[in-house]
Amino acid sequence: MKRIASLFLVLCIICSVFPSAAASNSDGEIVILYTNDVHCAVDNHIGYAGLAAYKSEMTALYGADMVTLVDAGDAVQGNSLGTLSKGLYPVEIMNQVGYDIVAFGNHEFDYGMDSFFELMDKHEASVISCNFIDLVTNQTVFEPYKIIDYGDTQIAYIGITTPKTITSSTPAYFQGSDGSYIYGFCEGDNGWELYDAVQSAAKAARENGADIVVAVGHCGVGEAFSPWQSTDIIANTTGIDVFIDGHSHSVIEGELYKNKDKENVLLTSTGTGLEYIGKLIVSPGGKITSELITGYDKRDKSTEDFISSKKDENKDLLETVVARSSVPLIISNPETGARLIRNSETNLGDLVADAYRALLETDVAIVNGGGIRAGINAGSITYNDIISVHPFGNMACAVEATGQEILDVLEMGARNVPSETGGFMQVSGLTYEIHTYIDSSVKLDDKGNFIRVDGEYRVRNVRIGGKPLDPKKTYTLASHNYLIKNGGDGYPCFMDNKLLLDEVMLDNQVLISYIVDKLGGVVGSEYANIYGQGRIIIKELPFVDLIPGEWYMEPISYVYKNGLMVGTSIDIFSPHEPLSRAQFLSILYRHAGSPENDGRASKLFKDCEDDTWYSKAIVWAWENNIFKGGSLLKPQESMTREETAVLLYRYIQSLGGGYSGDMKYDLEFEDSGDVSQSAREAVAYCAENGLLTGLPSGKFAPAQETSRAMAAAVLQRFGAFSVTLESAA
Repeated sequence: MKRIASLFLVLCIICSVFPSAAASNSDGEIVILYTNDVHCAVDNHIGYAGLAAYKSEMTALYGADMVTLVDAGDAVQGNSLGTLSKGLYPVEIMNQVGYDIVAFGNHEFDYGMDSFFELMDKHEASVISCNFIDLVTNQTVFEPYKIIDYGDTQIAYIGITTPKTITSSTPAYFQGSDGSYIYGFCEGDNGWELYDAVQSAAKAARENGADIVVAVGHCGVGEAFSPWQSTDIIANTTGIDVFIDGHSHSVIEGELYKNKDKENVLLTSTGTGLEYIGKLIVSPGGKITSELITGYDKRDKSTEDFISSKKDENKDLLETVVARSSVPLIISNPETGARLIRNSETNLGDLVADAYRALLETDVAIVNGGGIRAGINAGSITYNDIISVHPFGNMACAVEATGQEILDVLEMGARNVPSETGGFMQVSGLTYEIHTYIDSSVKLDDKGNFIRVDGEYRVRNVRIGGKPLDPKKTYTLASHNYLIKNGGDGYPCFMDNKLLLDEVMLDNQVLISYIVDKLGGVVGSEYANIYGQGRIIIKELPFVDLIPGEWYMEPISYVYKNGLMVGTSIDIFSPHEPLSRAQFLSILYRHAGSPENDGRASKLFKDCEDDTWYSKAIVWAWENNIFKGGSLLKPQESMTREETAVLLYRYIQSLGGGYSGDMKYDLEFEDSGDVSQSAREAVAYCAENGLLTGLPSGKFAPAQETSRAMAAAVLQRFGAFSVTLESAA
């Protein structure tokens, strides 16, 4: 008994030093854990076993009733685990982990509508969506929101799925037998139908007792996701406190955006593949903080075992070697990790398109970049590798298509370049250029489907079999049912065309057959260049006299796209020609916003005429003390480096910058003595701020002419500098 009493005393001491988990949450804090875009990466990075372990830790610290786990979509597709089970295994694993709330993404529909509803029914979590509508009954298919009671605080979770799902999934899934839509995502009215649906759900949740509203959305951020971005929704609604987002794979620990009433809304997202776990802490006073957890290395054993059992069911099949590659086949830049397959050519894009064209024996083949999901390392290629490239199970088809239809499809795919779009076309049997300096004029309907091109095409110089595309000619084209028959990614162009081959082979088998039967089982040196074979050329500028890769390409692209400089003709920039005084003053005038004046330059300078292309710039420069001097401007005289510094410095002074008072400055060039006394302050300031630097020789070379390319570089540097200048002002 003494021994028991002593043990009891020791336990009391331990408990006083290390209070219980429940006691540590005496303040009643709420923990919301969240994931998005897992894409079947069940054991990558932290993995579901790590998530389960972390959830257990949070439950021990805060109490089971105070911890909620939510997912913002795209969990069931991404590799063979999802493909072979049509999404069932990932859902079963999520049930094992213990999710409470699920808002589905566009890829939850990848296995068809019957499978979608079966998967949602299998979830032990509450499935929510405020904008997935049964258009026959005009009712939401799932509950718009779910309120969870945490004692003194009630939190509502609102589910949102981007309306882009209609085209990024398969449009036919949402249609009846007559082709009319029977399901929708509140996609109309340029975003407002969605905003109204979210607003209605937020209002109803508040009226039903919610103290805090958390949007769980699969919407994305970035221009390609407009007008349904999470930031668009925030800006046009009220009542949401936090937006947990998915779809764009963005890593956002926590950023504040203003809602319709100018109140702050916290936006957060965990990226993709369970590299991060999201964590919100809600204090009893309503304060909300966010954090992204990474590098967590604990694992829940039962979840690990459950995942292993699911993977083992198809292990032998997946590990079967079907071919080899002597080169890495990529969808992303190997140095930066940036995805390339959706905005530029890659060698895997070439290989996949070649497989369709060769196996279906057509003139051309097109494959949407969003349908090529993973790269392949050099070495053995397993069945698992192939399924990871093509996890959707699309079927190969061939169709007749006119040259005009092919051109329109390429234009549709290029409309967002250099930004991404899943409908960007990897090609075989044809080459094309994308002139990104031409604004896209593609017109879409309210569901994101192609209607027409209203203006100039940015896709140019399309060649099929080495010959210019003939818009009126009929070609044979290979792709898959998603694009040809179902209008996927917003392409209805081929749906009524004559089918030549209908669903002849699974996409992953097309790729295997091509490598084995046509390439002898080995992907070889013809695919060695990871950036492809030059089938797709991205042209950021219209000028034919520029050499790609030269130092001036980025500066010239900057000044051209910002409207500061144009070419000396339509397609000539003349980078090495000297810049004239009139040209430089006109550039500064454009930077200033081209303020209106009478353009009467002749009253100021004898050698200037009124109503010329530079006359208003001259008047503006005079009025703002940027050009001072006698009766002659000499507008066509070449600018020297010294004069460039002087005029730029005077412009900076007109904006409120420059040296103040008796501030000291130094000239540290080898030829500083050659700089005119009147220009020394300007040269020093420009050099000090990195606007006009010295030459590699260590000299400034004040009398050297400023070339047009050099001026572009100065203006690019000034662009970044002027932001700092404005902030200081």
